[in-house]
Order: sequence, then structure tokens, then C-alpha cells
Amino acid sequence: MCCTKYILMRTKILIPLLCFSLFAFSQQKNGSLTDQEIIASMDKNAAALSQKSKANSVSIGIVKDGKTYTRHYGEIDKGKGNTATDNTLFEVASITKLFTGLLTAQAVVEGKINPEDDIRKYITGSYPNLEYQGNPIRIKDLVSFRTGFSHDLPDNEELRKNRNDSSYLAFKKMDDSYSRAFFFEDLKKMKLDTLPGTKFKYSNGSLHLTAHILENVYHKSYETLLQENIFSKLSLNSTILNAKPNTVIANGYDGRNVLMPNLSDNLWGAAGCIKSTLKDLTKFITYECSKNKIVTESQRNVLNSDQTWNGYFWDYVQVDGNGENFWKHGGAFGTQNMMLIYPERKIGISVIVNISDEKTSNELGAAIVSLASDILTEKKLKKGIYGYKLTSDAVIFTYKHDTTLNPDLVKSVSLAGTFDNWNPEDQKYQMVRKNKNTFELSVPKSHFSKDKVNMFKFVINKSGWVKAPDNASNIEKGGDQNLIIVI
Repeated sequence: MCCTKYILMRTKILIPLLCFSLFAFSQQKNGSLTDQEIIASMDKNAAALSQKSKANSVSIGIVKDGKTYTRHYGEIDKGKGNTATDNTLFEVASITKLFTGLLTAQAVVEGKINPEDDIRKYITGSYPNLEYQGNPIRIKDLVSFRTGFSHDLPDNEELRKNRNDSSYLAFKKMDDSYSRAFFFEDLKKMKLDTLPGTKFKYSNGSLHLTAHILENVYHKSYETLLQENIFSKLSLNSTILNAKPNTVIANGYDGRNVLMPNLSDNLWGAAGCIKSTLKDLTKFITYECSKNKIVTESQRNVLNSDQTWNGYFWDYVQVDGNGENFWKHGGAFGTQNMMLIYPERKIGISVIVNISDEKTSNELGAAIVSLASDILTEKKLKKGIYGYKLTSDAVIFTYKHDTTLNPDLVKSVSLAGTFDNWNPEDQKYQMVRKNKNTFELSVPKSHFSKDKVNMFKFVINKSGWVKAPDNASNIEKGGDQNLIIVI
């Protein structure tokens, strides 16, 4: 049973071309990972990702406790030996959405936008269609991908249903010809198919509309807002929205090693047009790990979900044994990247590959999960049985959330295992909160089989699967390192 979104890989391969840089090199302190151990994890996971994804180039950036590590592997163009560097410009695609989210959060912090407001308050023109049974789309629904829009803008649903090796040409043709005039014309025809705020539906149209709203409230172009409020303030000196014709952007390829074109956008570019370097992306990660009030607003659980949430345009946010973790994937025609932030641990990771096909995102996810597992330091516990104790007729399960993390984010803790088909929603296995950080549950021994291995994990908010401590004596060897109950 796999209790993460991605299956971890354990393949090793040597990669001959490598470029490395490390900022703020430090020695091991207080039992934390050494720089050499972090680099070794980067090398190991880059090797596995390169082999599995068939990417020519892999770039990894890690921010941990204020230190930045970057490494680059392979080559941009096969056979040319042109290894990426910290200053190589990549398409980051939907990572752009996080920048748009920060600008929207800034507007909220500054009082220019209220998350509870009907979005039509900020849109030019009349849109009586943008409501469902009298319920309008609110700003917080817009930034959470829960508008209730029946389709995306532009509407590429048919193209997505019938993908093939040349589909990128049709997508690019659509984007090349789609103007702001077409966008507003289609917005007036949009129908909502559900109550806003209830159903997640990923949508580039939500970002286009947000950029329009931002321009209306600030009376500046979206590009100017980016430059003034994010690029300049964070010293993202190599990050751009609209590249000039002579700008050198790293080549990207599809799964057949065919050179792919860059993305097109004749709208605002707010959904996926930023180009950036790994050096700048690690600066961005550092900012996302800060306690800046704009960052805090952009990461907030705006719809008060008891499980996962989206903040301002994150793919999803969950809570596990290391606290909040924020996920974002960006995919262009020839490159893909993934970003993972653990702000409570002051850790963030960015991984970029210059290949893009239907399997790439899963391979990226597996690599970033493995990297995170390696570098998230844990509080060392005494070696022994972890997570439960036996009485004469029951198993007493106990989960203790790290006291250095915010306990208010833990809405529930459940058990999931072989005894309930790994179902964290099972009401029989919801733990009881004993204090801010401790949860317990007593389960009769009769619920567990005596003639086969019983395995389990703790699950926070029914979505955040907790990694077992490495020194637990009752941990599964290999597999998903589940905890084992011995009756």
C-alpha cells in the first residue's frame, strides 16, 4: 500500500556531467544533516529521476534553515555537454500561479480586496451569469480553484480528451489565437455547474480573471505589479514574464526527445508565462518559508477545510508529521518542475527536468518525496516499539505531534492500515485528542489478525500520512515503511 501520492524509486545510475554550487556552506551542528549528506541525497535522487524520466537535464535546488544548495546534472541538449547552471533560464509554467497568488494576497493584506467579496465587484462589465442559484463566486473561491466554472478558458477540454504526440501543436495554436477580447466574450457565456467554493477544478481561466482584477484594483499592468512587488523586492534579477525574442531559454523535449516550443499566452501570462532560474527559484522558496504577512495570507486555509486546502493557487496543501507542506507543479511542452515547501521546518525543494510527457509529473513527485524524506530531520526517540502499547485485551495507539509545530493545524488524526483497507475516513479508527499534541485510541485486540502481519500508519486530517521514525523497531523493512503491530 502506498501512502504518499507518488511511489518512491530506488534505482541508481551514475551521471557523468555535473555542475554544483552551495551557498553558506556549513558544518554539522546539533545532530542535523551535514552538507555532504544533503548533497549525497541530491545526487542519489537526481540519478534515479534521470534514469526513470529519461530527462537530458535535472536541476535540484534545496533551501534548508536559510542555507541554499543547488546542483545540475546531465545536459540541456543531448550530446552537447551543455550542463545547466544556476543562471540557466527555464520555463516554470504553472509555478507562475504562485506569483499571482502572492499579488492577490498582497491586495487582501492592503485592504484592496476582501476574500469574502463577490468577484464581480472587481470585474469590468456586467456578468449576471457568474453565480449559481443566487450564490456568487467569492475571491476565496477564485484563488482556491473552486469557482464552479463548467470549463476552462480557453476551453481545451476536447484537446485534452484526445491527446497524441502532436497535440502540443493544437494547444499552441489555440493559445496563439486566444485574445483578451475572446476571453471576456467567453466569460459572459460561462455557466457555473456547481455551488462556488465546493468543488476543486484546476483552471487557468481563474488566473486570467485574477490578473484582470489585480489590474483593476491597482491600476497597473500585471507585469508591472510582478516587477515592482515580487521580482524587485526579492532580487529575482533573472526572472521575467514576457521574454524578448533574443532571450535564451533552456530547450525542452517531449518523451520522444523531440524539441518542443515555448508556451504562448496573449492574455496576461498569469497562469504560466514566467521564466526563471534555479538561483531565483531558491530565493522565492526562502520567501515562501518566511513569516511575511503576505506569504502567510497566500498560504492560508481560506475555506477552512478540515483536510487539504489550496491557499492562493497552490495545487494542494496538507499537514503531516512535519507540519504544513505546500505543493506546486509546473508543466510546459518540454519542461516540468515541482516545488515543495515545509515552512514550519524552513525547508523547500525545487526540481526541474527538461522533458515533458504524461509520466513526468509522477517521476518528479517521487523524486521530491524522496528528497524531502531524506532532509527532514526528525526528533530522535528512544529505539523501541512506536505508536502503540498492548494491554490484556486492547491495543492503545498514541500519536504525539511535534511540539515545535503548530497543533492548531491538526484537526484530526486517524489510523489506517491492513485492518481497514487503508481508509483514513473509517469512523471506527478516528483518534481522540487528549491534549494539544497527543491523540489516543483504544482498539480491541480482536480487530487484528493473529495469523498475518498487521500494518498501519497515522494520518493527519485524513490526508497527511505520517512517516514512521527511523529508529522504530516495529517498522516494515522496505515497501512503504509502515508500522507493524505484533499481537
